[in-house]
Amino acid sequence: MAQELRYDNQTVVVTGAGGGLGKQYALFFASRGANVVVNDLGGSFKGEGAGTKAADVVVDEIKAAGGKAVADYNSVEQGDKIIETAIKNFGRIDVLLNNAGILRDVSFKNMKDQDWDLIQTVHVKGAYKCARAAWPHFRKQKYGRIINTASAAGLFGSFGQCNYSAAKLAQVGFTETLAKEGRKYNILCNVVAPIAASRMTATVMPPEVLEVLKPEWVIPLVAVLVHSSNANTTGTIFECGGGHMAQLRWERAKGALLKANESLTPGAILKKWSDVNDFSECEHPDGVADMMTKLEESMKMGDNDKGEEIRFDGKVAVITGGGAGLGRAYCLQLAKLGAKVVVNDLVNPDNVVQEIQKLGGQAVGNKANVLDGDAVVKTAIDTWGRIDILINNAGILRDKAFANMTDDMWDIILDVHLKGTYKCSKAAYPYMVKQKYGRIVNTTSTSGIYGNFGQANYAAAKCGILGFSRALALEGRKNNIFVNTIAPNAGTALTRTIMPEEMVQAFKPDYVAPLVLLLVSDKMPDPPTGLLFEVGSGWQARTRWQRSGGHGFPIDVKLTPEQVVEKWSVITNFDDGRADHPEGGQDGLKSIMANMENKSNKSNKSSNSSDDSEDYNASIEKAKSAKAQGTEFNWDDREVILYNLSVGAKRTQLPLTFEGNDDFQVLPSFGVIPPFSAVAPFSMDEIVPNFSPMMLLHGEQYLEIRKFPIPTKADTVSYPKLVEVVDKGKAAVVVSGTVTKDAKTGEEIFYNESTVFIRGSGGFGGPKKGTDRGRATAIYQPPKRAPDAVTEEKTTDDQAALYRLNGDRNPLHIDPEFSKVGGFKDPILHGLCFFGFSAKHIVENFGLFKNIKVRFAGTVIPGQTLVTEMWKEGTTIVFQTKVKETGKLCIAGAGAELLGQPKPKL
Repeated sequence: MAQELRYDNQTVVVTGAGGGLGKQYALFFASRGANVVVNDLGGSFKGEGAGTKAADVVVDEIKAAGGKAVADYNSVEQGDKIIETAIKNFGRIDVLLNNAGILRDVSFKNMKDQDWDLIQTVHVKGAYKCARAAWPHFRKQKYGRIINTASAAGLFGSFGQCNYSAAKLAQVGFTETLAKEGRKYNILCNVVAPIAASRMTATVMPPEVLEVLKPEWVIPLVAVLVHSSNANTTGTIFECGGGHMAQLRWERAKGALLKANESLTPGAILKKWSDVNDFSECEHPDGVADMMTKLEESMKMGDNDKGEEIRFDGKVAVITGGGAGLGRAYCLQLAKLGAKVVVNDLVNPDNVVQEIQKLGGQAVGNKANVLDGDAVVKTAIDTWGRIDILINNAGILRDKAFANMTDDMWDIILDVHLKGTYKCSKAAYPYMVKQKYGRIVNTTSTSGIYGNFGQANYAAAKCGILGFSRALALEGRKNNIFVNTIAPNAGTALTRTIMPEEMVQAFKPDYVAPLVLLLVSDKMPDPPTGLLFEVGSGWQARTRWQRSGGHGFPIDVKLTPEQVVEKWSVITNFDDGRADHPEGGQDGLKSIMANMENKSNKSNKSSNSSDDSEDYNASIEKAKSAKAQGTEFNWDDREVILYNLSVGAKRTQLPLTFEGNDDFQVLPSFGVIPPFSAVAPFSMDEIVPNFSPMMLLHGEQYLEIRKFPIPTKADTVSYPKLVEVVDKGKAAVVVSGTVTKDAKTGEEIFYNESTVFIRGSGGFGGPKKGTDRGRATAIYQPPKRAPDAVTEEKTTDDQAALYRLNGDRNPLHIDPEFSKVGGFKDPILHGLCFFGFSAKHIVENFGLFKNIKVRFAGTVIPGQTLVTEMWKEGTTIVFQTKVKETGKLCIAGAGAELLGQPKPKL
């Protein structure tokens, strides 16, 4: 075993350290001798509010264990104040963990500027501000370690997270640049993309998966990267979670080299498309390709076969920064091939417009700032009534060594490049959705992909554009909107400031434009969207991720940094035949999900031994007495209407769908929503042996409504607890109960009991039978007579896609590939969704109920028809629900106790 990694006399600053991953960072480094600055603003995971409690609780825990820590309550926007706290209290800073984060997930069509700005401020500007404040101290002491935090959403793009994906991939370009600038000062900077349970991920992952994705799995990797014994690993990217860790790097195809002259056309590139994507002779660069050599080789070649002429007749194209350089080349070539062109340029679009008109083309000028994307796109709509193509090309430079970079330099670059790209895309997107057609090309840079001295701002913005593009490509594809990204190498007004004039002349923008025209055409081969290309001098090549096979550690044994050190050569090995090329979010999770079955030999010993039985039963008793900190859930009419619609409410049922209706109301089954993401004060693997989320089934649900009428707007806190664990021999039954209270008054609104059945987790010597808890444990038998009421209702094909917006984002319900892994041919409907349908049927036929208990008996595919059969037995409605198409039960042994009020108006 490697020698224990210690951090004695070092000062570690952790942002967002009040909970989740940040809290575990703080506790770990304090336990290994470091002084820790626990920074946390104390707001919600959505970035709302502030408070001191979160940081104080962590500091108190560290001090109680004999460690040294101070709290800091500043927003990461005040990074200088956070670092000042470290200097003032401990005299130095050695390690900065930029961990603070929030989520504002929303589809791009519905995204507001506030959703964009807040994410960029916290993730991108916050990381910059903290690193910039720490940098002079690192340089002076010739020592520093920085970890910036990306995510799978940034690396691969994520639906509904265009803002977050942009911010997270921005961390890569930013970090790669800091690594290059900091190396000579022994300042090492790396990126981690963690998959870890936190307040943020709790809203988008199912509880059973969160159980295995504990933050503790990320800590050992970070501990190794920031230790003084790491002298070489810098500027690298790692993904980790659930016991698995791997390294990622860029992989560049050999590409297609063509003659750089007028015969270089979109059709010529199309004929060589297989070469553009040929990774058989790939390279793994950390900088721009040797473009001079490629240009020299290109000049020796004969003319290209131009291939078919690819035209744009009837298409309307908007090009930002179209007054010169690359933008001008795009404008001229598109107009020549029949497109109507909006030449956007803040300084002078008119010359290019006149050039196009003299050649017989159609063009209009636009002088709007790209930050006013609506004004840019308005010219296209006002002139020609549509927009088909958007090329986001506008840009500026403010290069400066990081030690001398000012906030103004940072802000203007991020605004023009990243926010400008967002604003113009946002303005064009609704028109493209409406016409079911759109082509967008965004402009990154090799500085963004690989980092570059003196361009921390530019690299962050440009890599952020790539993250944004990949996420938008996922959202746009269903509406025939394709989004791709280029990293051009061309002589422009921008590059003239950093390249010799003879090189600028050789790298004509004309040699970049043909690839861009192919990307915005209707001739793009499959896959036509979400790709990245490097281009210039007659050469074009696709660039993608390569991921090492990595290493998976057993999930039932605590992982230490020393164990990571021992497996370092395996984690970072790209040459052992296990490396792959992840393209999307599910690819990102693949290795981590596969590792969930990885158990040590310790788990294979008889779980019936008396020692094991005592351990688990003692852990169960301890878990029963554990108190949850409480998880916030706020709702208003928006959440109420969304839920009602997701369980079949019709638009004509105004009491369920219109907040202005006098009888506007919450369906009682809504009570299962607030506690769904509540953080439990115990872990499944601590209370049952051999826990695997893949072996977990949701068996029963009990809901009790404790406040009537249910408020249509409320701020609540949910407190889960362990109720009991039953040993079924080869399986375990775990029952958790959650009280949801009004955050202001403490009044109880809902109580839920959720029963899960975990195969392979029994035999630990626990009780064989559960306790009788009245209605919560009742099993209702249907009377032997015809039902008193039967309601038949067909679900829609999109039912699961709609219901998941309530909070259960398990890909099992939306992603066919994921559902196949789970053994289902198609994505299945959420159990709590068809539970909601059945509950609605009771309300429609008999009135409101004060509690309801169901047993899940089968699956439902979206589009199938639900048949709820109901019998009235006194004040109880006994019911069961079948799938009409199969005749099989999906809900059995169910019952609801009526409130005893007249039926509500629905």
